[in-house]
Amino acid sequence: MYPKKSLTASAAVLSASFALSGCNGIVMKPHGDIAQQQADLIVTSTLLMLLIIVPVIVLTLFFAFRYRQSNTEATYAPDWDHSTRLELVIWGAPLLIIIALGAITWITTHKLDPYRPLDRIAEDRPVPAGVKPLEVYAVSMDWKWLFIYPEQGIATVNELAAPVDRPIHFRLTSTSVMNTFYVPALAGMIYTMAGMETQLHAVINKAGVYDGMSAHYSGPGFSGMRFKFHGLSDTDFERWVADSRAGGHALTREDYLKLEQPSAKEPVRRYASVEPGLWGAIVDRCVDGKKMCASQMMAIDAAGGAGKGGVASTMRSPWRDVAGVQRERIVVAALCTPTNPLGLPIETAAVTGAALKN
Repeated sequence: MYPKKSLTASAAVLSASFALSGCNGIVMKPHGDIAQQQADLIVTSTLLMLLIIVPVIVLTLFFAFRYRQSNTEATYAPDWDHSTRLELVIWGAPLLIIIALGAITWITTHKLDPYRPLDRIAEDRPVPAGVKPLEVYAVSMDWKWLFIYPEQGIATVNELAAPVDRPIHFRLTSTSVMNTFYVPALAGMIYTMAGMETQLHAVINKAGVYDGMSAHYSGPGFSGMRFKFHGLSDTDFERWVADSRAGGHALTREDYLKLEQPSAKEPVRRYASVEPGLWGAIVDRCVDGKKMCASQMMAIDAAGGAGKGGVASTMRSPWRDVAGVQRERIVVAALCTPTNPLGLPIETAAVTGAALKN
C-alpha cells in the first residue's frame, strides 16, 4: 500500500501534467525572427528581475529563521538604525537592474517597432538586396478574418500564407469593434481598429502550418475566430496563389458587404480577384457607397467644417424659403465619393461619368 501522502502527491503531479498537456512552447520557441527576438526579450527581462527577487526571498527566509524569538544566540541590537553598506546594497542593486531594464526597453522598443521595416530575416542574415516585402491586407470581421494580397490580386477568408524567409508587411483594420491579430509563431499581437490602419512587419523562418487567432474578445463568435498560417517555400507559395485564382470568384463590394455580416466558424474561402479600391473603401468605411468616406469627412473638418469657408469646392444655389422669398445659399459642389473619386463639381462629374460609360 502506498502512503496516503504519496498518493496525494502523485495525483497532484498527474493533474498538473494533464492541465499542461494542451500547452505548447511556440511562444518561447517560435519560428519567426521577430517573435524569437520578443521571446529573448522576455527571458532577458525575467533573468534580470530574478537577480533581485531570488536574493530577497532567500534573505527573507534567512532573517526570519536567524532572528526568530527562540534563537537566543542571534545578535540583539534594538537601537540599530543605519548601515551605509547595507543601504548601498538595498538601493544600488535594484537601481542597476532598473537602469539595465530601461536601456533594454528603449533599444527594443525601436528595434521591434511593428511599423519598422525589417533589416534582417534572422540572426546574422540581413534582408537580401532587391527583396520586397509581401504585402498583405488583413481585416478583422465578426467573426472571421479576411486577407487581401494586392500584388497577387487574390483574397482569402480564414487562411493566410507567406513564403519562408521573405519579409511580410501587414496592413490591418477592422470592420467594427477593436480586435487583435496574433500568430504566436510569427510575431506579437497587433490591434485592429475600425476606420484606422495599423501595421506589422514580420518574417517566418521555417515551413509549416501555424495557428493564428484573435486575441481580443469581440462577441459570441470570438472563440471560432481562428485561422491557419502556412509558411511555404517560394514554389509552394506560387502554387497556392495559382490554386486560389483557379478555385475562387471575384471579391466585389457586394460580396464584401455580405461577408461583413456577423457569422461564426466560417470555412476557408478563396477569391480569384479583388475589386480595385476595396481596401481603401474598407478603411474609409464607405464600401456601400451610401455615405461620405471617413478621409473626406476628416478633410472637411480640418478645413473648418462644411460651412461657407470650410470647403473650397462650393457654389451658390438659389432656393425659396417657406414664405416664397427667393434666396441663395452656399452648398458643397465637390466631394470625393466612391462614384466621384476625384471630387469633381457635380455638373462636371455627371458629364465625365456619362462620357466614361459611353
